[in-house]
Amino acid sequence: MSKIGNSVTILIIAGILANCLPSAFAQENALAPAVAAPSASSMPSIPDMLNAIDKATAPQNATGKDWSGPIKLVAVFAVLALLPSLLVMMTSFTRILIVLSFVRRALSTQTIPPTIALIGLAMFLTLFTMAPTFSKINVDALTPYLADKMTIDVAGGKATDDLKEFMLRQTRTQDLTVFVQMAKIQPPSKPMELPLHIVTPAFIISEFRTSFEIGCLLFIPFLLIDLVISSILLSAGMMMLPPQMISLPFKLILFILVDGWGLLAKSLSMGFN
Repeated sequence: MSKIGNSVTILIIAGILANCLPSAFAQENALAPAVAAPSASSMPSIPDMLNAIDKATAPQNATGKDWSGPIKLVAVFAVLALLPSLLVMMTSFTRILIVLSFVRRALSTQTIPPTIALIGLAMFLTLFTMAPTFSKINVDALTPYLADKMTIDVAGGKATDDLKEFMLRQTRTQDLTVFVQMAKIQPPSKPMELPLHIVTPAFIISEFRTSFEIGCLLFIPFLLIDLVISSILLSAGMMMLPPQMISLPFKLILFILVDGWGLLAKSLSMGFN
């Protein structure tokens, strides 16, 4: 799954670069005569070797021209630079991590579980919830590209469309409308026709709202326990005793008895449609 996830991320970045760099092929063609004629006595340069590799491995049955070696290297380095942002802002990672942080805050356990443990759990839950989307990207974009049936820009576009479809299912219409109005563009007939720079921030805002709603609901039972313990301590005249010290064991017992972690993981996983 991790290999597919990395390859999928490369294809997504390829689609973004294809939209942001429309003149890359024209510049590459203009520079090709200059780098294709080295002297016979000199060692071959890196661009010459990359061009030779591209000519030897170019797909014969693909339509259009594939990216050259330098452009592919730029895409790979862009993937490495943007991978954390893609994981946090374009998947289910944000909602899951915020809800887990709310639970730890409601339990009043300070740094238990540790932050690295919460991030690890959020990452694996993200891989679980994103598995259908990654599988679809694998079928629609990754497998045809590896079989030399489409170029990297076409495969990147298909991967981006599949990821956009996932984000649109989680995004509220009000948030999309806000960013469409701020962009001052004509609303399209279908949400899939919206550009990625509008869908992504709308998706993030929707995820923030949803995660905070879940966090507030999770806070209520633990807040009631704190209120009951505080009332008992005040009525007993034990005002100097911190209520959290007494309520912490009761909150932990309640969370364990209802299988809190299992219910939380199930609810978060089933919350993504």
